Amino acid sequence: MAQIRTRQIKILDLRKFLINKKFSWQIPASFKLADNKIHSLGGDPTKFTLPKVVPKLDLKKIIDDKTGNPFLLERRKALGFIKEAKPKTKLAVHEISPNIKEAYLKDILLPKLSPSVDWRNRWGWNWITKIKDQGGCESCWVFSGVGIVEAMTRIEHCVWSKRSEGDVHDGMHVTCAQTGDPGSALTWMENNGVADPDCYPYRPGDYTWAPTPDRSGRTVKIPPHTNMGNTNDQKTWIDTVGPITLCYDVYNDFDIYWNSGANGVYRKANIPNNNLRGSHCVVAVGYDNVQQCWICKNSWGNGGDHGFFRIGYGEVNSDYYWKYGVKITNPDPWTKRRLHNGNIIESGNGALHRNFEMLATSGGIHMKHWWRDGSSNNWGAGPVLANDVAVCPTFTGTTFNRNFECVYMTTSRRLHHWWFNQAAGTWNDGGIFGPFDAYGVPGFLQSNYGAPGNFEVVVRTLTGQLNHWWRDGGGWHDGGRFGSGIMLSGATLIQSNYGMKGNLELVAVINTGQMQHFWRDDDHGFVWHAGVVFGSGIYSTPVMIEGEYGASDEDRVGNYELCVAVGGAVQHWWRDNAGGTGWHYGATFGSNVRTVAGLVEGSYGFNLEVIVITNSSQLQHYWRDGAGWHPGPVIGPA
Repeated sequence: MAQIRTRQIKILDLRKFLINKKFSWQIPASFKLADNKIHSLGGDPTKFTLPKVVPKLDLKKIIDDKTGNPFLLERRKALGFIKEAKPKTKLAVHEISPNIKEAYLKDILLPKLSPSVDWRNRWGWNWITKIKDQGGCESCWVFSGVGIVEAMTRIEHCVWSKRSEGDVHDGMHVTCAQTGDPGSALTWMENNGVADPDCYPYRPGDYTWAPTPDRSGRTVKIPPHTNMGNTNDQKTWIDTVGPITLCYDVYNDFDIYWNSGANGVYRKANIPNNNLRGSHCVVAVGYDNVQQCWICKNSWGNGGDHGFFRIGYGEVNSDYYWKYGVKITNPDPWTKRRLHNGNIIESGNGALHRNFEMLATSGGIHMKHWWRDGSSNNWGAGPVLANDVAVCPTFTGTTFNRNFECVYMTTSRRLHHWWFNQAAGTWNDGGIFGPFDAYGVPGFLQSNYGAPGNFEVVVRTLTGQLNHWWRDGGGWHDGGRFGSGIMLSGATLIQSNYGMKGNLELVAVINTGQMQHFWRDDDHGFVWHAGVVFGSGIYSTPVMIEGEYGASDEDRVGNYELCVAVGGAVQHWWRDNAGGTGWHYGATFGSNVRTVAGLVEGSYGFNLEVIVITNSSQLQHYWRDGAGWHPGPVIGPA
C-alpha cells in the first residue's frame, strides 16, 4: 500500500491531546513541524493475513529441545514444553554481578509466561543486530523478514550474522516502490537463503540483482516460517524462541512520535488531520505486559528510541495482522569463519545445522575425517585420506558452496591442500604448494579479498621465520617471510574485525618458550608487525580464534581466545579487545595433554570447545561453559 498524502497535523492540537489524555509519550517542547521527516513505508495490507484465518498453534508440537542455546532450553523446560533441558550446562551469563545473575536465573526458571521480554538485553547478552535504514524505498517488509533471520541466527547459533535486505529485495526483482509483506520475503529466503551485504548490498533504488559468484556458500538458510495470529502464541514465541515480524498502520502522529524522540508507548491520537499514511512492518524484539506494548526494531535509522520504539497492544491494527516466526536457521561458513581454528569446525550439516567436523592424523601419514552429530552429540568416523600427512590438518569451511578445505604440512616439508565437495560428498586432492622448507602447523583461512575470497596460509620455515602464502583465481603466491626466532607456528591465523578490511593476526611460539602476537596492517600497506610477548614455558603449538565475548554488536571486535598445551595441561588465554587491556591468562585444565589441535565456539551458548591430542595419541574433547572447563569423551586415535 503506497503512502497516502494528507493535510499536516497541527503540533499544538497533538500536544494538548497527549497531555489531556495523559499518554505515556509526549512531544518535547523544542520539536517543530519542520523537523518532521516523512519516512518510506512498504507494508501492503492486501497481502496481510488476518488473525481469524490463522488457527491457534499447538505450541507443544512446535517448541521443542531443538536448540543449543542453554538459556532457551531451560526456559522451555520451565514452561513445560520439554521434559529435560539438554545439554545440561551452567548458564553462561557474561560479565554481570552475582545478584543480577540470580535475577536472570529467576527469570529463566519462571514457570509461566515472562511478564516482559527484550532481546536487546536478555540474560546479559545482546541478540539483536544494529539499526538499519530502508531509505526512500517501500521495503520495510523485507527488513522485517531479514531482521528476524538475523536475530534467530544469533539466538540459535550464538554468532552475529549481518544479512542483506538488498539480496532479498532485488533477488525478488521488485521495484523500489513495490510494497509487500514479510511472509513473501521469508518464502523467498526459504527457497534461496539470504546472503551477507558484501555478497550483495542493500541500496535504495531499482537495481539488477548481481550477487558475487560464491553466493551459494555465504547464505543463511531457513525452513518454512510459522504463522501466528493469537497474541498469547506470539508472546510465547518471543519468550521461548525469539523475535517475530509485526505490521501495523501508520498515521501522521506516528511520524511525530518517531522524529521527536518521544519516550513512552505509542498510542494513536484521535485529533483532526491524523490520517492514515500507509502500513509498515518491523521486528518485534520483545513485549512488556506492564506497559502493555510490543518493543519493536524499526528500519528508519536512529530516530525514536535509538532506532527502536514501543507500540501499545492492539494499536493501529498491530494485533489485527498476523505475525511470523522462524526457527532452525542454518548459518553459512562465512558467518562462522572467525569462530574456529585448527582441526575442528562447526558446519551447517545435520538436522540442527551444528555438526562438528574434525580432521586428525591417522596411522602416521594419513588423515581421518571425524564428525559429531549435533542432535545426539555422538562422534562418528569418516574416510581415511592422503599419505603424506606430517601434522594435524588446519580445517575450515568456505564460500565455495560450503565446501570443507584443509591444509597441512607434508612429510617432505611442503604444504598440501585438500577439499570436500559438499554437492558430491567426496574429498579431493587440491595439490601441493608452498615453501620447500615448511616446518610447522600452518595457519589457514579464507579472507575477504576477492569473491570467492583468497585463501591465506602462514607457516614456520626452517629459517625460523613465518612464511605467508595466498591463493586467488591464479593459483598460489608467495607473500614473503617475516618475524625471527620462531620456534613453532600454529593454527592461530585469523582475519579480525580490526581495520576497514580486517587485519590478519596470529600468535607463534618463539625460541624463548613464550608466545608472540603478530598482525598485518591491511589498511596501510599490508605490513606485518611484531606485537606483544606473553606466556612462558610453552613448547607446543597454540590455537586461536576471535570469539563472541566482547563483541557487543556485529561490527565490534570479539575477544581472542587461545589454548595451548603447557606441562601436560591446557592453558587458556584471552585478549580483551573491547576493553583494550591486552592478553590475560584464563585457566589451566586437563591432564596428559601433548598438544591442542582445535578450538571452536559453536552453537552451545557461547561455550568454547577444544580438541587435544593426549600423550597416548588419543583425541579428546574438552568444553567450557559458565561453570568452567569440563573433560569430554575420548574420541579415537590420532
